[in-house]
Amino acid sequence: MRLLPRLASAIVALASVLVLPYEAVSHARVPASDTAPGQLFGSECRVRVDDSDVTAYCHNPYPETDHVRLHVECARWWDLDSDSSAVPAGPAQTVRLDGRCWKEVGAAWVSHQRVR
Repeated sequence: MRLLPRLASAIVALASVLVLPYEAVSHARVPASDTAPGQLFGSECRVRVDDSDVTAYCHNPYPETDHVRLHVECARWWDLDSDSSAVPAGPAQTVRLDGRCWKEVGAAWVSHQRVR
């Protein structure tokens, strides 16, 4: 009978590791045509939406600087969408981007641009 509690706790632990909240998933959006084959580029960004506030943390693990921008699309037609200015994320650097809507957020994402 000792096997059943151990098995149940193992299943719960495995399920909690496998099920990640949406904001914990990486959202790197770098077009494949923007990078040469075998050349790694692009910060790993995590976007979190709390009511009308949007926060993105982008970490650049690569040696080239990545200019990241936060784009916020608001759900209401009268609420203004916004695009942040480009923020340089240098090698091994983490940057924070903030945005908001007056009411609900429809979508939020981060774009990347290689520094030439």
